[in-house]
Amino acid sequence: MKSEEFPCSPLSLLRLLSWLSPTFPNGAYSYSHGLEWAVEAGHVYDRSSLVDWLEADLCYGSGRNEAVFFTEAYRSAIDDDRAKLMRIAEVAAASRGTSEFALESSQQATACLNTLRRVWSDRILDLFLEIQFQPVLAVVLGARSARERIPAGVALPAFLHSYVANLVIAGVRLIPLGQTDGQLAIAELEDAVLSASAQGTCATLDDLGSAGFMVELASIAHETQYTRLFRS
Repeated sequence: MKSEEFPCSPLSLLRLLSWLSPTFPNGAYSYSHGLEWAVEAGHVYDRSSLVDWLEADLCYGSGRNEAVFFTEAYRSAIDDDRAKLMRIAEVAAASRGTSEFALESSQQATACLNTLRRVWSDRILDLFLEIQFQPVLAVVLGARSARERIPAGVALPAFLHSYVANLVIAGVRLIPLGQTDGQLAIAELEDAVLSASAQGTCATLDDLGSAGFMVELASIAHETQYTRLFRS
């Protein structure tokens, strides 16, 4: 049975919304993914430049790779291939380009995993307790979404939307922007989210790669930035 054939029950949809909500306690609000340095350096200074920065990251940088990890973890959980899921988790953990990105990824994933095990427990989550490396949020949520039988065509766009929405919130605080501009930015990124999702659902680990080099440089520079609101 293909994942697209699974009906998305109202209960499963509510759970997905909970996992991706800003109120979910994974600490996402404390990370800017290098955006804080980009604002400090003048590369991001208004809504248009914020959208350009996030769209590039989503379609060509780390956001694109997160879509691949989410999809591959989802497929592994659907097939109940635990060995493959652990390989994907290891590759995802090794793909963090900077120390701050590694912290951002592992802290959010660990917090997410702990909450899921306490509130929405599932046997697939126990596998992540056996690994000798830090989990990655996209892998944890991809696997758990599959176990919930949420269609990949719903789960992946929702995950990527939460990814960029959290960074838009950071941009609203940093530039700063008004709340309406923040919502306009999220709306302007809808096509990019759907495009990255469409590509991600067809991708495998062989398609990993990034042209978002500036985001990596921003993260490196942020490590020594004098005044900081965010941890990345």
